[in-house]
Amino acid sequence: MSKKNQTLGEFIIENQASFKFTSGELSRLINSIRLAAKVVNHEVNKAGLVDIIGAAGDTNIQGEDQQKLDVYANDKFIQTLTNRNIVCGIASEEEDDFITINSQDDNNQNKYIVLIDPLDGSSNIDVNVSVGTIFSIYRRVTPVGTPVTIEDFLQPGNQQVAAGYVVYGTSTMLVYTTGHGVNGFTLNPAIGTFYLSHPDMEFPEDGNIYSVNEGNYTHFPQGVKNYIKYCQMEENDRPYTSRYIGSLVSDFHRNMIKGGIYMYPKSSKNQDGKLRLLYECNPMAYLAEQANGKASDGFKRIMDIEPSELHQRVPFFCGSKNMVLKAEEFMQNTD
Repeated sequence: MSKKNQTLGEFIIENQASFKFTSGELSRLINSIRLAAKVVNHEVNKAGLVDIIGAAGDTNIQGEDQQKLDVYANDKFIQTLTNRNIVCGIASEEEDDFITINSQDDNNQNKYIVLIDPLDGSSNIDVNVSVGTIFSIYRRVTPVGTPVTIEDFLQPGNQQVAAGYVVYGTSTMLVYTTGHGVNGFTLNPAIGTFYLSHPDMEFPEDGNIYSVNEGNYTHFPQGVKNYIKYCQMEENDRPYTSRYIGSLVSDFHRNMIKGGIYMYPKSSKNQDGKLRLLYECNPMAYLAEQANGKASDGFKRIMDIEPSELHQRVPFFCGSKNMVLKAEEFMQNTD
């Protein structure tokens, strides 16, 4: 059992031996993400005071308006991971293509690649609603000593060695897994240190919250419509409570603590779904499964999907195990 009041740094050192690979590089990588998260957190928390809210005037590869903090967070995570000479490649939701890190000192000897959504839910920034960072870590599959290729990034989620998120909210938390459960660390802003506050986090097997953008109801597949109606029926422990923030990190975080399901299905507007497999769904699926939850595209396990492109989108159902199973049942029994 993890001990509360440990710092994140102490926790990483104590648990390093349980990592699948124990060279220390993964520990340094998590520490780098911790550092970048603190820098971004500082900017998020003063967003209303200085001119960093609002749109930056550019769009990202997804065609979405980039918020100024999106750009800032993207730059800070890339800069921190690059400067500390830990990774051999980075892919960001905000970048058109992956970034090759050519280390001059050790001739591409680094073994890890990072995929990151630097600021998820950024449309909520201007209205002071929680946003977050999502990250996913893999070991490269191409030979060490050579530049990374697209093959290193198009790995199924079941090959992840670590994943996590940072939620910038009423308190700032870093939640992550290296395949041995999920632990959450809360930032003490007075001294800039993350402390273990939520050891061994788990989804309740059943929940009473469903999180979906019901404004898109008319565009959803019939199976999803039927499941939503099931959630709203007055029967047994239902109706369930509807809670939707519009920030994946925040919705996922609440449901993991309280019990619930998050859904972003495909629709007539988004035939492939809207969330990105590599930057959002895979890391959240890894966390969910490590926390006794489940993640699916409605028909199959998210982490078994073979990626075909860097910015691939998929439908996403994630949360308490029995709720996801019930949603799958409605999906699979509807033509």
